[in-house]
Amino acid sequence: MSANKGERLRAGVMGWPVSHSLSPRLHGHWLARYRIDGSYDAIAVEPHDLADALSRLAERGFKGVNLTVPHKEAALALVDRIDETAQRIGAINTIVVEDGVSLAGTNTDAFGFIENLRNHVPDQIADGWSARTATVLGAGGAARAVCTALLDSGVRDIRLVNRTPERAAELVEHLPGLKQHATICAWDDRAGALVGAGLLVNTTVLGMAGQKPLELDLADLPHDAIVNDIVYAPLETKLLTQARQRGNHVVDGLGMLLHQARPGFRAWFGTDPVVDDGLRQAVLAGM
Repeated sequence: MSANKGERLRAGVMGWPVSHSLSPRLHGHWLARYRIDGSYDAIAVEPHDLADALSRLAERGFKGVNLTVPHKEAALALVDRIDETAQRIGAINTIVVEDGVSLAGTNTDAFGFIENLRNHVPDQIADGWSARTATVLGAGGAARAVCTALLDSGVRDIRLVNRTPERAAELVEHLPGLKQHATICAWDDRAGALVGAGLLVNTTVLGMAGQKPLELDLADLPHDAIVNDIVYAPLETKLLTQARQRGNHVVDGLGMLLHQARPGFRAWFGTDPVVDDGLRQAVLAGM
């Protein structure tokens, strides 16, 4: 693809803080690869300045932005339109400036999660996991996105395990379609929630660098189950190491970050980018 002619395309990521974000490196790799005359910047925005910052996107020439902590939920009331996915997840991570004026919000985390699985699961088990039980650890925003993706993929038996049962109950109650397919399991019974599961997903911060470790006995997890940890720092968590050693197929969390970026890049820069090893290595180099 040749470089764009005319107006330089602009996008970015807003957060507070935002200096840790890997998104500029990710999108910068794609901009260079596809020879697009554009930029993607990290934009530090304090919570009380978010409304003003979003309202000025069009006048500053931005095609849109990603949102990270702590802006994802607050932005719901600050855009002109949100799609069904953002409504279900209850948060926005991608904004597109439409017709040079209005702001449209969506959430691409569910897309990123399921695309990561599909791209790393061997063909021999790709067709069977969605017909089995999925065990999800956590009940926060990431769990909401993961459960949305699982429901849309046809999973009809989801075991939700969280340290705070009330929060798990709130997720089940407020995520459309989840109530009739979910079972809430106590955190102390998390090992038992693995019996018969075809997929185990950790959406908690446990096991992340600087956080407490995730202590989980995998003895009752079927050896043909897929294990996904959405944590990507470290890339190889204790959970993935344990699962790999016992023969489970494991999927790390970096791919979710990479794939969730695709819809925004396509909307802002007009190119559907490819997630490949070159992109993965470029992002890893910034970690």
